[in-house]
Amino acid sequence: MSYDWVFFDADGTLFDYEAAERAALEGAFAFFRLPLPASAGSTYSGINAAIWREYERGEITQAKLRTIRFDRLFEELGLSLDSEEFSGRYLEILGRQAGLLEDAEEVVRTLSLSVGLVLITNGLAEVQRPRFAASSIGSCFIDIVVSEEVGLAKPDPAIFDLAFERIGRPAKDRVLMVGDNLGSDIIGGVGYGLDTCWYNPRGTANGHGVEPSYEIRELRQILDLV
Repeated sequence: MSYDWVFFDADGTLFDYEAAERAALEGAFAFFRLPLPASAGSTYSGINAAIWREYERGEITQAKLRTIRFDRLFEELGLSLDSEEFSGRYLEILGRQAGLLEDAEEVVRTLSLSVGLVLITNGLAEVQRPRFAASSIGSCFIDIVVSEEVGLAKPDPAIFDLAFERIGRPAKDRVLMVGDNLGSDIIGGVGYGLDTCWYNPRGTANGHGVEPSYEIRELRQILDLV
């Protein structure tokens, strides 16, 4: 199948979110002159992932997401900190982390020569905008849709509808959605009637009951699909 447009997720698909998250957490703890417990990284990752799933299910707002994850982290670690102040510093540091996953730049630059690219992210604008602008792939995209700015989030079909409106409503069978998250990227794409490509580098079992059109382990494999 050949496509005219590719919709990309950002974190975990193109951007190295694990490294960015680790750097931001370490930087925020250092700013507040606090030792970083050995368990803090893994504890926060688990909490943060769960919070984002709650957001994608519409159970909490993005404004609440900013602080509740740190409330839960500090409770787990037995710390007493102002979660709003900590969140502000964490997000400022996170917004400077523009590192990409292996082959992401090559894949994006190659695709941009023949198809239109759109980034659709559930992230926070104050994080995603500066990261995207500072990255080496920012100029390759026709548009970037940030959930916080539009008041919508994957997997809601409305965010895909908005993206389609911005690019002139091409035929759905000419658009491929690529992402690492079954619960937002793939379910969202399938629900909107798009072909989907699940980037699954670790070979994680599919426990969501949704079947992507394609499943890949390496980003370079996208070049064979488009």
